[in-house]
Amino acid sequence: MLDHLSIQCRDVPAAAAFYDAALGALGGTRQMEFGEFIGFGVDGRPSFWIGPLLEGDANRPIHVAFVASDRAAVRALFTAAVDAGAEVLHEPRLWPEYHPSYYGAFVRDPDGNNVEAVCHRPE
Repeated sequence: MLDHLSIQCRDVPAAAAFYDAALGALGGTRQMEFGEFIGFGVDGRPSFWIGPLLEGDANRPIHVAFVASDRAAVRALFTAAVDAGAEVLHEPRLWPEYHPSYYGAFVRDPDGNNVEAVCHRPE
C-alpha cells in the first residue's frame, strides 16, 4: 500500500550513517539525495526517506519495519545497527504471537525511532 515513507531527524548526518549501516545489511543504499533529504531503497527507487526536523522542536518516535529476505538478513541488520550505536530493544527471535514464522529484531535509531527488521518466511 505504501509507496514511500519519510521521517524527520534532529541530526541528518547521524541518521544517515545509521541507516547506511542498518539498511546496507538488507541490500538498501542511498538512491537519491536532495540537499539534506536522503532516499534509501533498492533497484534505484527510494522508498524510505530521512530529512531535517522541519516542524516542532522534537520528534515523536515512530515504528518502522523493514522487510528482510531471510532470518540471516534480520540478524545482519540487527548487528549492523548495534555496531552503529543503536539501542537494543529486542534481539532477533521468533514472535509467534504475530504468526508462527514472524522473525524480527528491534532497535532504536539516533532519533529514538523503533526500527525493526522482519522476515515472514520459515527458516
